[in-house]
Amino acid sequence: MKYFLIAGEASGDLHASNLMRDLRRTDPNAEFCFLGGDLMLAQGGRLVKHYRQMAFMGFVAVLRNLKTVLQNLTDCKNAIAAFKPDVVILIDYPSFNLRIARYVKENFDIPVFYYISPKIWVWKEYRIKDIKKYVDRMFCIFPFETEFYQKHNYTVDYVGNPTVDSVAELCNRNERFDEFCTKNNLPQKPIIALLPGSRKQEISACLHRMVLAARKFSNYQLVISGAPGIDAEFYNQSPELADIPVLFNQTYQLVLHSQAAVVNSGTATLETALIGTPQVVVYHVIGGKLAIMAKNIFIKTKFISLVNIIAGKELVKELIAHLFTAQNVENELRQLLENKEYVKSLKMGYASISNSLGESGTSLRAAKRMFEAIK
Repeated sequence: MKYFLIAGEASGDLHASNLMRDLRRTDPNAEFCFLGGDLMLAQGGRLVKHYRQMAFMGFVAVLRNLKTVLQNLTDCKNAIAAFKPDVVILIDYPSFNLRIARYVKENFDIPVFYYISPKIWVWKEYRIKDIKKYVDRMFCIFPFETEFYQKHNYTVDYVGNPTVDSVAELCNRNERFDEFCTKNNLPQKPIIALLPGSRKQEISACLHRMVLAARKFSNYQLVISGAPGIDAEFYNQSPELADIPVLFNQTYQLVLHSQAAVVNSGTATLETALIGTPQVVVYHVIGGKLAIMAKNIFIKTKFISLVNIIAGKELVKELIAHLFTAQNVENELRQLLENKEYVKSLKMGYASISNSLGESGTSLRAAKRMFEAIK
């Protein structure tokens, strides 16, 4: 079978690469053409466009790069027409992918599958109309999504959560702290991990406040998790960041060996929870209190972090918009580093989340169902 896949950011590249691996296990004759990243490329096939050329966040960024966005859409459509796939598989990235879904259904007689649903249960619920019209099968990764789509008379497949797989496969829990420090030329000193996100806009917006807060704890060293596709120099542009080490391709190990983590909202919050490290979640939003008022109007969920959405309560502290200050981050870090009962309760909540997501093997379950559906 011929598979055309589209992933528009780093997390999508990871999950799509695992799906490709298991599609090949299920279908030895699998051929791939895709928009994605280095991890997908390592699985073989033709890379049409790297996600670094696609990852524009927010209306303003999209508008500024509109010519590139439109060219990406054209290049993708041309690649699909030339490749003649048996199926198109979309991974999250809804603004782009739903346009491609419409193009495929209006021009070809091939199925469109969606792996990792757009978070329309958070906002833009109106997208359900396009999903029902242009997506043949939706493979969901959160248990509550089944009920959400049922409400809209749309049946989905819950296949488990790929983050469970990633953590199980890539987090080496046998590595000792001293080994990790020696390997990365770090002092043997407790770590506070800083995870500022995967896009330049996110990193620029939040890293400075993360550092201001974490520096208050002189008994700890700060280590930044570098995002794929971001140059190391980008993290050292200001004097206050110049002495902080940046580790690439070691996020799980960094989080594992940290006493606490400051995490920009996204998939990393769930990864941190599954690894078991205490965390405070932050998110920069322009507009302060006005942004919070807008959130309450337009956002359908009470929380922004995956950890709290799955838990159904504020398990980890969320500091967003005007609440995201260095002082507030410092206060929460103090709780995470010094309040043992607080951390004990947090880790019990982590365990409950892990149980609700089920066992690993998500991408293999998805691959088998996809192959059977198109066979």
